[in-house]
Amino acid sequence: MAEGPGREIVKLDLGGGAGYDVIVQPGGVSRLADVVQEEAPASDYAIIADATVADLYGPTVRRQLQRHDLRAQLFTFPAGEANKTRGTWSALTDDLLAAGIGRDACVIALGGGVTGDVAGFVAATYMRGVPVVQVPTSLLAMIDAAIGGKTGVDVPAGKNLVGAFHQPRVVVVDPELLHTLPPAELRSGCAEAIKHGAIADARYLAWLQAHAGGILAGELPALHELVVGSVRIKVRFVTHDERESGARKALNFGHTLGHALETTLGYAIPHGRAVAAGMVLESELGERLGVTAPGTAQRVAAAVRTFGLPTDPPRDVDAEAVLSATRLDKKALARQPHYTLLAEPGVVARDGEGRWTHAVDDALVRAVLGADSAA
Repeated sequence: MAEGPGREIVKLDLGGGAGYDVIVQPGGVSRLADVVQEEAPASDYAIIADATVADLYGPTVRRQLQRHDLRAQLFTFPAGEANKTRGTWSALTDDLLAAGIGRDACVIALGGGVTGDVAGFVAATYMRGVPVVQVPTSLLAMIDAAIGGKTGVDVPAGKNLVGAFHQPRVVVVDPELLHTLPPAELRSGCAEAIKHGAIADARYLAWLQAHAGGILAGELPALHELVVGSVRIKVRFVTHDERESGARKALNFGHTLGHALETTLGYAIPHGRAVAAGMVLESELGERLGVTAPGTAQRVAAAVRTFGLPTDPPRDVDAEAVLSATRLDKKALARQPHYTLLAEPGVVARDGEGRWTHAVDDALVRAVLGADSAA
């Protein structure tokens, strides 16, 4: 019998001896106790998961830690982006305090992107900061959200506008967990993999399209290769720019309009679907500006369609509301939205001053949103 995918360790080096491992291993969650004892020893482990993931994996992870004589407690919150709020952060910190969790504890973020962001923010701020171990359970979290130390919550003005950088001690990625992921969430996560190919590796982008069938069918070898490929790209950008002051901004391709669509629509569409449309729209922006090679938007749209993701925003979207939301994007400078644009598939375009983002006139954004036929 052929062996399945093995253990891969991608090292994230932050300089000065700092950094951590991203461990990609089928069945890796069953070895979590060994990993946390080595990488994040603590007196107590506070496992934070949303209600859905807690039902699936919470008791198993807690019992595994307890079998290794580690004190572990499970803390939950309601699932969904709508609960990625300051209220959830406040409730979780109060729960940890009530349970007697001290400064020598460690938070284990068990779940998707929302959980990783919320639990990471709890860890960043609890007792002025405790370690966190990221154990992502969704594709989006495995290849993007769990890596790089971004934590935070959404506020009425927009996504992720309150938070902190707080790097994990280790990230444990178990692709086998994707077998319980609903197909729609798997497709949504593929948007981030498409993004990685679009900004950094055209061959990887082509590989994704060629293997879309196996990926969407949940075939472990294909999922494992996707995860490792995307993790390596994400780690490369974070290694060169931990605090997103330069090159790491490339990872926001599709996200300026994607986040604005999410905010405007009240998070009624999943993050990946919003980003998928955002990537196509921002590719069109680049072509209209003359910084993106003609045909790039079609290339990105073809990849997006291969995974059954949308290439256009919902028809009833309010373009002016989207524009207002872009002004609160974290990449905005002097309240002017800035966009990550492609030079061509696999290459990000720099502006005339060498910056990784571009100012774009509102009229052009209206045009690609279909609100202005004059452009």
